[in-house]
Amino acid sequence: PRAAEGSSAEALHAAARRTVDELARSADPAAFSALLSLSAEVGEALGASARTLAEHGSWARVAEIADVSRQAAWHRWR
Repeated sequence: PRAAEGSSAEALHAAARRTVDELARSADPAAFSALLSLSAEVGEALGASARTLAEHGSWARVAEIADVSRQAAWHRWR
């Protein structure tokens, strides 16, 4: 089911976690393929999210949340 507009990050995280867990338990090769695709998509989304957070805050805040140095955050997601 599609998440409702305005869903909290916590609710969306829980829904994504349930979906990933279900795919991981599946013996269907398509589920494994879907997880590989999701992994790449999450990586791209992390970069977009980090840049958005930095634009509305700072790279220091991104680094704090990711528990890395500011320089590491900037280098990884700029």
